[in-house]
Amino acid sequence: MNFHAHYAGITQAIETCLVGSGGFGRSYLAQARKIPLVNARIAVDITADAAGRAFAAAGFAQAEIALCETPEQAQAAWDAGRCVAAGRLETVIALPFELLAEATGSPEAATRHALMAIEAGRHVALVSKEADSVVGPGLARLARDKGVVVTPVDGDQPSLLIALASWAEVLGLEIIAAGKSSEYDFVFDPATGSVTCNGVARVLPELREHWLGGEPSAVVRTAAERARILGQAFPLRAVPDLCEMTLVANALDLSADAAGFHAPPARIPELADLFAGTSDGGLVSGTRRIDVFHHLRLAEEASFAGGVFIVVACDNAETWDMLAGKGHVVGHDGKTAMIYLPRHLLGVEVATSILDAVGLGRSGYGEDYRPRQDLVAVAQRDLAAGTVLTMGGHHHSIADVGAEVRPAAALAEDRAAPFYLVADRRLVRPVRAGDAIRLGDVEIAADSDLLAMRRRQDALFAA
Repeated sequence: MNFHAHYAGITQAIETCLVGSGGFGRSYLAQARKIPLVNARIAVDITADAAGRAFAAAGFAQAEIALCETPEQAQAAWDAGRCVAAGRLETVIALPFELLAEATGSPEAATRHALMAIEAGRHVALVSKEADSVVGPGLARLARDKGVVVTPVDGDQPSLLIALASWAEVLGLEIIAAGKSSEYDFVFDPATGSVTCNGVARVLPELREHWLGGEPSAVVRTAAERARILGQAFPLRAVPDLCEMTLVANALDLSADAAGFHAPPARIPELADLFAGTSDGGLVSGTRRIDVFHHLRLAEEASFAGGVFIVVACDNAETWDMLAGKGHVVGHDGKTAMIYLPRHLLGVEVATSILDAVGLGRSGYGEDYRPRQDLVAVAQRDLAAGTVLTMGGHHHSIADVGAEVRPAAALAEDRAAPFYLVADRRLVRPVRAGDAIRLGDVEIAADSDLLAMRRRQDALFAA
């Protein structure tokens, strides 16, 4: 496809407003300066000064940036052609932008911002997957009824994987599994036995014995041994990985083979064998499964770059023999193949989603985004009443609380609650290790936009 031709009907630059100027948002502000069809002159953060610093980091001169505390200041700055930096969306909501890029990562704030934008007739690019995993389908439905679009964003794995998997379905390929690599590779040095991941190094010489998968039929056993060894020094489950795959499952009607995922440590050539069906020596018990893997590689080998993959059934031996000869990853028995996209470029590639949403009226979720799976919170140790489930860190995790992907269900006091609905709430009763945290276990303020929107979503999809 020629992208110039694809977007040829869009003749005026689309004005956008960014909320949340972390790493993702800053990369978007910087790239938008070079995109003829997208403008990013409005940014909102915790304070106007923080938003102004994001503009400066993107290369704007200080004289081009106006710190605005009131709608009147914002309008004057906009009229003067300056960048508008604000500490509240209310300050800029009346400016003539067409799409809100919500990248705060806060489930409560993102829900409030998205609702405000939809009510104002603005499209929404929902970067904040924390909110999306709880109320994304409901927001998309409300937006559609209002004549606007809510979309995930290219630059993050859910949108990229939805595109890859739906492309495969259009081609008539049968999907066995769909997933992504974890954010950071495990880089192994056979000489020292050292493994490095995200700047942390550990000496694990036993991994040498399980570096190569041996016979293809032993790849699952080899991956299990690697997980045992790596698990002594590194966490092998990350809530954001499960969260992102929940969005994909809701868009494409996929499901988890294991609620906490298999998450095998693997090398790229092994994926077609690992994510084959159990009857063929693989990990998965059915088809259309979501999962992740941890990319294990040598320093000189290319990274998977947090990219996405699908494993498909090979139903024509001659075709796939030919493709294997061209370097595609095909399983040892020729029954499965792995197709992958080794990239996600954060804010650098958000513009395609913006152009699709505003210029073409299309959402990256597709036409049937609904709550099929929930990301639920599970206690990893006994948690006492009064414990505050504080969300924090780069991965927006909660200490001593894990996550599982389970079939979606409407909220109820005695049912497992969505992970990011319980984030930053106080437990009103104890929860035992291994138990899901139920809605009735946490104290949620009556004015919670996230809780109200989730109840609204449950009602919208009740039928």
